[in-house]
Amino acid sequence: MRTLIVHNPKSGFGSDAIYQFQRALVREGDECVFRLLSPQMDAADAVKDAKGFDVVVISGGDGTASSVLMALAGSGVPTCVFPSGTANLFNANLGNTPEPQSLARACRIGKTADVDLGVISWTDDKGAAHERGFALMSGTGYDAQLMQAALPNKAALGQAAYYAAALENPRPEVVDFTVTVDGQKHTCHGIMCLVANNAMIQNEIQIVPNCRMDDGLLDVIVVEIANAAQLIGPLFLGLVDREGNKLGRPHIETFRGANIVVETSEPVPLEVDGESEGCAVTRYEARALPGAARVIVDAMSPYGKNAQVREGFGGTEDVDYPK
Repeated sequence: MRTLIVHNPKSGFGSDAIYQFQRALVREGDECVFRLLSPQMDAADAVKDAKGFDVVVISGGDGTASSVLMALAGSGVPTCVFPSGTANLFNANLGNTPEPQSLARACRIGKTADVDLGVISWTDDKGAAHERGFALMSGTGYDAQLMQAALPNKAALGQAAYYAAALENPRPEVVDFTVTVDGQKHTCHGIMCLVANNAMIQNEIQIVPNCRMDDGLLDVIVVEIANAAQLIGPLFLGLVDREGNKLGRPHIETFRGANIVVETSEPVPLEVDGESEGCAVTRYEARALPGAARVIVDAMSPYGKNAQVREGFGGTEDVDYPK
């Protein structure tokens, strides 16, 4: 078994869990290449030889996972996303265990599922065109403001930095959003608009129900409130009904489609997979990339039901997951 581990040493709190994973993964006769990301190495360079490996492991936060998954999009290379970041929402949405030994076992079993990615494009306030892939969600408005405000404290506080940023900005700006979904136009009024490939946030709360990464579609989520205090209601209902199928999500308007255009009444900040782009936009487009990423899944993942099962690599010393 040949494995490439691409690790971002600056993600999260510097946990050594990836090294526990590596020890659990490698067996006699295997080859494992451990490649550290640096500011001088982009995702495409890091995985340019990926097809020469049986498995690629992405170790880092959601931003790292998204950029490497996009670099591998359409390659068919089995990829394991190892949660080494602050929030690790991609792993949580995929439903895999975060435990190193269990993820190592899943890599050796080799069960994979093809999941969607998204692409977002925009023109910044200086007229320059940009395009980025995303695995989780992108957004404009209040969420992007929080991402930018949390940056100075993120390394020290982790997820708590986002809550601290929210307390410092309790009255976000209300904006008019014109959302065109597969050619159909909708008008909304609120503090943020998200385009999501999956919609589970911290504490396993689904912002909207039935948002999946294997349906070939993106979900548009508009939070139609006037101030941050009104978020308490939806968050409380999220804690009581985490999947959102029983009590619903008040003040949240949703749409679903493959091609999205979002226009705003005034310039608003933009974030992609939790990373602030540092610019304000009045328009952006997003589209789904169906089945673009082939990811390793374990027995805990709801995506395992439609997984592809290939001959594994064996050498598992623990009780095997059901195949």
